[in-house]
Amino acid sequence: MMSATPMQKASADVVPGAMATGQPTSIPVGYIEFCRRRAAECAIRSGKSAPVLMSAAMEGKLASVTRLVNRSIRPASDLDVHGMMEFWSYPDSALGDCEDYVLLKRQLLNQQGISLSNLLITVVRKPDGEGHAVLTVKTDKGDYVLDNLNDDVKPWSATGYRFIKRQSSTHTGRWVAIIEHPDVLVGAVD
Repeated sequence: MMSATPMQKASADVVPGAMATGQPTSIPVGYIEFCRRRAAECAIRSGKSAPVLMSAAMEGKLASVTRLVNRSIRPASDLDVHGMMEFWSYPDSALGDCEDYVLLKRQLLNQQGISLSNLLITVVRKPDGEGHAVLTVKTDKGDYVLDNLNDDVKPWSATGYRFIKRQSSTHTGRWVAIIEHPDVLVGAVD
């Protein structure tokens, strides 16, 4: 009997343009500490829910929240703000790094009725190799990215990032690996 390939083991999202996710993976250290402080936020089991319907109004909502948060927070390292290398938090002092932008966008969109199962904290590598966090929104038109480095709401495959891992769509305290698809790698080179 032949064993399954990594793509066969991946999640079977039927939405074209959706990321393929694989096995459970390590949880970012900053998120582990965030969960120690905010345990209830990391224990939500949302189950499978339908992806967000990406209408013009939804795209406007995502863009509006992205612009609002990107303009409300000034970039600052965790070391400068909290005196430590890695500290995920809501940006209560209007200063923060990429994870802080993601957490606030996620919170605001959830308050506007989008399920946490469709708002996933995602770890990527920028083209220069530096680690970065973005918010992935699961939609019926594929996965879209909200980023603090620009205000554009883009399909994940159009960001130029290498996707590493993200929160599980069924449990906020778990993370899964992202399996890169060859078509996305070609698109990311542009």
